[in-house]
Amino acid sequence: MIAFLGTGLMGAPMVRRLLAAGHDVTVWNRTVVKAEALAADGALVASSPAEAVRDATTVFTMLSDGPAVEKLLFSEGVADAMTAGAILIDCSSIPPEAARDHAARLAERGVLHVDCPVSGGVPGAREGSLALMAGGEDVVIDRIASLMAPLGRLTHVGPCGAGQVCKLANQQIVAITIGAVAEAMVLVTAGGADRSRFRDAIRGGFAESRILDLHGGRMLARDFAPGGPSKLQLKDLDTVAALADAEGLILPLTEAVRAEFRDFVESGHGDIDHSGILLHLEATNPRKP
Repeated sequence: MIAFLGTGLMGAPMVRRLLAAGHDVTVWNRTVVKAEALAADGALVASSPAEAVRDATTVFTMLSDGPAVEKLLFSEGVADAMTAGAILIDCSSIPPEAARDHAARLAERGVLHVDCPVSGGVPGAREGSLALMAGGEDVVIDRIASLMAPLGRLTHVGPCGAGQVCKLANQQIVAITIGAVAEAMVLVTAGGADRSRFRDAIRGGFAESRILDLHGGRMLARDFAPGGPSKLQLKDLDTVAALADAEGLILPLTEAVRAEFRDFVESGHGDIDHSGILLHLEATNPRKP
């Protein structure tokens, strides 16, 4: 039996994929209505996170950040309610050191841990095409491989914490590429070209990417409803900066795009999709009359 804690933008479609694959899933979400919406798909709704995990052999968490995961596990009874030998698969994006700390504390209770953040956004969660970056022991990753198949492509990237490191690197690439596409949109408009035709023209060339496809499309449609809220993009970039500082690294491109997202979020746009960084660049570069 599976328990899934955190059924928001990403968690809900992941639960539906697991249910469609024939798994029994019990769900819990702090905003109860988000969990209750999955009952029609066959999920059981628990009244508390501890209740949700009590008989589960596998527990997924998909939460906003490290403190949220820690609170749920160790202050709200989840770790103590889990059965020895059960596996916690944390799909949240949190600092690597937090993942290692959680794994060590769960091990004291006989609970196994995999840090498995994901990439692919809401479309990937709906389609079962997520990139699943798993950190942990070989034997544990092997145990969950078939379970993860409906969600996407699972890759064992290293020991505990390695999944989070790879997700941070992923977020660097995503943020920088979104920023590059947004800057290009501003440039071609200023130069008198059509944004939509520009995007069509470069499709299939070296600039082709899923970000040009999906987020470039959002920019053209000016549809910035959150698939990936900018405040979470900034959260991940802040974690990248902390890791880089700890390792003595200089990452100038990451720092530049981090500064832009910080300004965007601080100006009140934290809940706008990260492709909305286009709005920030347009405001910084107002068009001439």
